[in-house]
Amino acid sequence: MDDMDQRLISALRHDARTSLSDLASLLGLSRTTVRARIERLRASGEILGFSVVLRGDAARDPVRALTMIGIEGRGTDRILRTLNGLPEVRALHSTNGRWDVIAELGAPTLEALDAVLARIRRMDGVANSETSLLLSTRKSARG
Repeated sequence: MDDMDQRLISALRHDARTSLSDLASLLGLSRTTVRARIERLRASGEILGFSVVLRGDAARDPVRALTMIGIEGRGTDRILRTLNGLPEVRALHSTNGRWDVIAELGAPTLEALDAVLARIRRMDGVANSETSLLLSTRKSARG
């Protein structure tokens, strides 16, 4: 992937619906070249897909957070099952390093987020946790 591919991907991340003509103008390329680059990036697996972020999705979770969770002992599977059953949990990620699991959380209010964090901290086997509120999102991770 060269610098022009990086610039193209950056433009698509900003607005994946930008027309080929507008992308060509922005990048100083022909429409044919832009189309060929996008198709090559898709064929190589660099671009996995495009997504739509709906107003309803953002409105559903006005308070969003990432919670890093440290688990003691061998309770990881049990804790993951319990976390998966919480309605505020949007996604779970296993990881390496200091934290064992990262949970993406969504809640209607700070109070509701606080309540689910208290439930997580009380789970048997949760050794420690750290939470960061998500203030804004500029790119969806979904493809």
